[in-house]
Amino acid sequence: MTARIGVVTFPGTLDDRDTQRAVRLAGAEAVPLWHRDKDLKQVDAVVLPGGFSYGDYLRAGAISRFSPVMEPLIEQAKAGLPVLGICNGFQVLTESHLLPGAMLKNNHLHFICRDQKLRVEADNTAWTADYEVGQEISVPLKNIDGRYVADERTLDMLEAEGRVVFRYLDGNPNGSLRDIAGVSNAAGNVVGLMPHPEHAVEPLVGTGRTDGLGFFTSILKKLVNV
Repeated sequence: MTARIGVVTFPGTLDDRDTQRAVRLAGAEAVPLWHRDKDLKQVDAVVLPGGFSYGDYLRAGAISRFSPVMEPLIEQAKAGLPVLGICNGFQVLTESHLLPGAMLKNNHLHFICRDQKLRVEADNTAWTADYEVGQEISVPLKNIDGRYVADERTLDMLEAEGRVVFRYLDGNPNGSLRDIAGVSNAAGNVVGLMPHPEHAVEPLVGTGRTDGLGFFTSILKKLVNV
């Protein structure tokens, strides 16, 4: 039976088609989910892709957090449903309090778009099992609201519990505290990161590497083993 991975589209989402393609390349069925859907169509996992949902009005992800699709998503994520938030999706997850911290404007106040080197800090989440701790990967980064912040107590907790999943290497692109590029919830089923693994799944596009494909093969292994 083929795993079904939902990909949510909000008004202003840009990377839903790329994410669906990444899901299919990994061997799963991509299930489109519209922001007004009130159920998740019995998917096995969900990806919140990047973009500028609702034009990033108020704050990035602040309005999307109240879309109808988020009610069942939040409930099921708390019950163990694997959820990956990429860029704007990461912002939505922090606004939904599925992940701690918040996303602010880049410290240089400019949009940034570049290939970004990351170090894998955790391989025990639902989305990182095909990586190794200490592994260095390169995936595209593109954001203006990408600065991850949290109070010192929260940052210390994330460090102590092994919930920092990725860190920036070769320069911090946006001023994120402690060079944090991605974090997880305590259970490891919910992961958010600012860089875009869905743009690094084929050798002919994006970075010209396939460093991002491991996110999507990792979740398939997780679902098979459940």
